[in-house]
Amino acid sequence: MASQKMLGFVHTAQKMPDKRTAEERRQDFAEIYARFTDERANEQANRCSQCGVPFCQVHCPVSNNIPDWLKLTAEGRLEEAYEVSQSTNNFPEICGRICPQDRLCEGNCVIEQSTHGAVTIGSVEKYINDTAWEQGWVKPRTPVRELGLSVGIVGAGPAGLAAAEELRAKGYEVHVYDRHDRMGGLLVYGIPGFKLEKDVVGRRVQLLADAGVVFHPNFEVGRDAELSELRKRHVTVLIATGVYKARDIKAPGCGLKNIVPALDYLTTSNKVSLGDSVEAFENGSLNADGKKVVVLGGGDTAMDCVRTAIRQGATSVKCLYRRDRKNMPGSQREVAHAEEEGVEFVWQAAPEGFTGDDVVTGVRAVRIHLGVADATGRQTPQVIEGSEFTEEADLVIKALGFEPEDLPGAFGSPDLTVTRWGTLLVDHRTKMTSLDGVFAAGDIVRGASLVVWAIRDGRDAAEAMHAYAQAETERVALAVAAE
Repeated sequence: MASQKMLGFVHTAQKMPDKRTAEERRQDFAEIYARFTDERANEQANRCSQCGVPFCQVHCPVSNNIPDWLKLTAEGRLEEAYEVSQSTNNFPEICGRICPQDRLCEGNCVIEQSTHGAVTIGSVEKYINDTAWEQGWVKPRTPVRELGLSVGIVGAGPAGLAAAEELRAKGYEVHVYDRHDRMGGLLVYGIPGFKLEKDVVGRRVQLLADAGVVFHPNFEVGRDAELSELRKRHVTVLIATGVYKARDIKAPGCGLKNIVPALDYLTTSNKVSLGDSVEAFENGSLNADGKKVVVLGGGDTAMDCVRTAIRQGATSVKCLYRRDRKNMPGSQREVAHAEEEGVEFVWQAAPEGFTGDDVVTGVRAVRIHLGVADATGRQTPQVIEGSEFTEEADLVIKALGFEPEDLPGAFGSPDLTVTRWGTLLVDHRTKMTSLDGVFAAGDIVRGASLVVWAIRDGRDAAEAMHAYAQAETERVALAVAAE
């Protein structure tokens, strides 16, 4: 097809894919957006202004070549668009679904800044790559030659899986160890199906298996083998465990029943959706059905919790957050979805305690005034005296963020150095921890962050591990030759 002019934004309005009604999507955990038709994808991709300095690409953690694959899509050259898209991203169809595009590529789109409405980059990315799967263009990345070297990866989340694909393509024998029964980490157990249907993750995991990556489910380092043993098995090891320890709240009544961590709640819901039988769901302790639910927090995890509770049949769902809407860390798009589905947001409110004898009956909270901005530019929350109130609750979900677990203790490696935040200390140039040949990537290094940053970190770590393994192999060869 002949090349065509872009700049369609001057005559074509921004349009998202069709979205199911709030009433319909409250009934199930299926994704809420339909896929673009060929015509609509072509039309929306054609709105790109093909900037000389593409801020969308600059603000993408994996530096996706967005203008190029938008142009190829507009010209109907979809297989080429797919090749460009997957060249920088191991899981483009996943990022197209769950990236907070409104804070990254789309939020920095030049035509968004000029008030024409951003190019719907995420939806086009999803369209390109779902089409690629349907057409059979997505193939396992098998190596040209085997190197005869083995690497180990602890954690099968986005960082670990991205590194696994890169290292396997280079010719390593890759072993991935994960403590869960399914691979995917947060992609499977943390993110609800209405944002990311689980077969989308499953086909990626199968693709890696087809490429020769060896998975070890239900394998806990420290229980099934210590880190020192994995170091003996492999020329190099990557730690990509993520951060799963829930931040807690110390307040009167925090020990009452039915006050639960967000990840426990989301994991249970996802397991049930996958067909597992979970006792905590069956007995109602991690099931919102018929309950008044209050979620504490304002990030994307909180949004996942409130929208899950709606789908489980909660009688009311409220989200308490101590700042206002414009200061919340979660995606504004997610907040809008939640409001459409019936979630009530209680802005500028902070929990101070919980009521109830044995089981929680309410959240005691205070109103917050946002004061002078701090060094980061965010206004400092200040309690308004005499503003106490109580929100009724049968189930309280704490979505207050995540912290690292004690990996040196769990892995039997006290010499594994951590930062004052408990994350693994790495040389940011080499990605190596304090242990020779042991690397780290993803949230366990940077703290709780985005899936797309984990992918970037996994790719960077794979390059660093490859450089280390090659240098180590050369060093051993020289030592043998000198004997």
